[in-house]
Amino acid sequence: MPDLQAHDLADQCARTLLSRDRASLALGMQLLAVAPGNATLQMAVGDDMVQGHGSCHGGFIFTLADSAFAVACNTYDQVTIGLGCTIDYLAPAYAGDTLVAVCVEQTRKGRTGTYDVRVENQKGQLIALFRGKSYKVQGRVLAQETLND
Repeated sequence: MPDLQAHDLADQCARTLLSRDRASLALGMQLLAVAPGNATLQMAVGDDMVQGHGSCHGGFIFTLADSAFAVACNTYDQVTIGLGCTIDYLAPAYAGDTLVAVCVEQTRKGRTGTYDVRVENQKGQLIALFRGKSYKVQGRVLAQETLND
């Protein structure tokens, strides 16, 4: 049975973090789902996200995956930052596509964690795989004083 208190905390942390994330908001990212250690975000690929070869610039795909990672690893109300990450681009995305990034916690022990993100288009085609490593620092996501740390 799911822990409703943990799920509510994860939801509140995700919504608070995203409300302060100007980059993700500017790109039109939307939170679709959240649970402790997990997050699903969506982003539409606009014409202004296309690079010289006619497909979505990898930086935008990376940003979507990184934002899902950030939300997922901050669902415990402990300020957590990226320690490192990698991404593999497997297929192109195009203007008009809707990308969905699903981040799943693989492990979380002590101050570090490992998270995997699948980025797919609206047809369910795998676009990219991202792996992020997190590091817990001081502060709480829901506390005002963490805004300027």
